[in-house]
Amino acid sequence: MTFDTADPGVLQADAPDLLVSHGFSADTYFSQLGIGVVDAEPEQLESFSSRCREQRRPMTFTPELTYYAISDSPAAAGAAEPTYRDTSELSWGLQAIGISSAMERGHCAEGVRVAILDTGVDLAHPDFASRGVTAESFVANEGPQDAHGHGTHCLGTACGPWQSGSGPGYGVAPQAEVYAAKVLGDNGTGSDSSILAGIDWALQNGCQVISMSLGADVRQVHPPYVAAGRRALERGSLIVAAAGNNAQRSAGNPGFVGAPANSPHVLAVAAVGQHLSTADFSARSSSQDGGEVNVTAPGVEVHSSWPGDERYRSISGTSMAAPHVAGIAALISGATGSRGEALWRTVVGHAVPLMHEDPEDVGAGLAKLPEPHSW
Repeated sequence: MTFDTADPGVLQADAPDLLVSHGFSADTYFSQLGIGVVDAEPEQLESFSSRCREQRRPMTFTPELTYYAISDSPAAAGAAEPTYRDTSELSWGLQAIGISSAMERGHCAEGVRVAILDTGVDLAHPDFASRGVTAESFVANEGPQDAHGHGTHCLGTACGPWQSGSGPGYGVAPQAEVYAAKVLGDNGTGSDSSILAGIDWALQNGCQVISMSLGADVRQVHPPYVAAGRRALERGSLIVAAAGNNAQRSAGNPGFVGAPANSPHVLAVAAVGQHLSTADFSARSSSQDGGEVNVTAPGVEVHSSWPGDERYRSISGTSMAAPHVAGIAALISGATGSRGEALWRTVVGHAVPLMHEDPEDVGAGLAKLPEPHSW
């Protein structure tokens, strides 16, 4: 592939020594993933490629992409009564995924490490201040504090409390060990450099589940996340990602699953609303390998944590659906010890088919927790 002068590229190579010998910073090589991110002239990349070929080391490089926090406005409500609605006890999303099953069995993901790769976290939020959240920023000149809101909301959905001091309980896995990686800046955008650094950090810390509510609207599978997803599964970690919000179904546009969710080794999550119908914005499966939606989850008007004095907010997007599934994976992993590929199969295997929805839109169906007798 050809690069413009000084165009940043993502380079897959299991060769950090070669990176150093060619003047690349060792800091840009992620040892857990076998992936480096470089800012180089075309001549440097060609020289590096030739050297790798001589030594029979596999290597590819691709241009770096920009990613965005994925949230959207909710679709207009239908005339029918919703199947689920928030109550004083639980958010509608927790009800829909069958959280009562985990409550009945006492499964709360204790000891499971969950990484949320997003815009950071409000470390002062009353629901997390005493949780011992491990936070790190991979965005230049920004700390891990969330000044955007998206990250705190997603973290809350995956790992917030079953009982909140104000409003309904909203978190799926309330005793998971939380690792918050700021990979998107305060403006809600990030790059392969920051995201891959976050994945690498999560693997270094032994996180069983990695949740990424971010994406780039590209149909083509982006090679770094094929490698990263595969390496994560090999190390016993499941990456869960939002399918994307590029659809406008009311206007006849079903959209498509973007990167990184379109990696065949990343679990792609679509969104449904309170009627358990596919959200207007939720991306549909595409034809390439990895481009399929695997499961769907609550993603419209989802109540969760928010930074600052507001504390809580309801927003919509496949970004809100993905952490529901990440939380489900954490609960299952904590209860059964399943990791990696086995955890993927269990999460998908417990999804409930939605007979009124096309599998191209919802995959195996609505992500649910096992029935109490099945744990």
